[in-house]
Amino acid sequence: MVPQTSQTAVQTQSVALPHSASAVVQALFAMMLGVFVLGFVGFSQIDSIHNAAHDTRHSSAFPCH
Repeated sequence: MVPQTSQTAVQTQSVALPHSASAVVQALFAMMLGVFVLGFVGFSQIDSIHNAAHDTRHSSAFPCH
C-alpha cells in the first residue's frame, strides 16, 4: 500500500507596478546597498570584513589607495 500525500495549492498575489515605479524601486535598493557596502564594510573596524572588501576591490581592478 502506497501512502497518499495531499497537495495544497498556495496562491500568491502579486502587485504589478508600472515600469517607471519598478525602475525607481530598483534604483533605491541599489543605492541603499551601495551605502551599506561603503558605510559598513568599507569603514568597518573589524579587520576580517575590511580586508575582505579590500581584497575584492583589488581582484576587480578597482583602485582603492
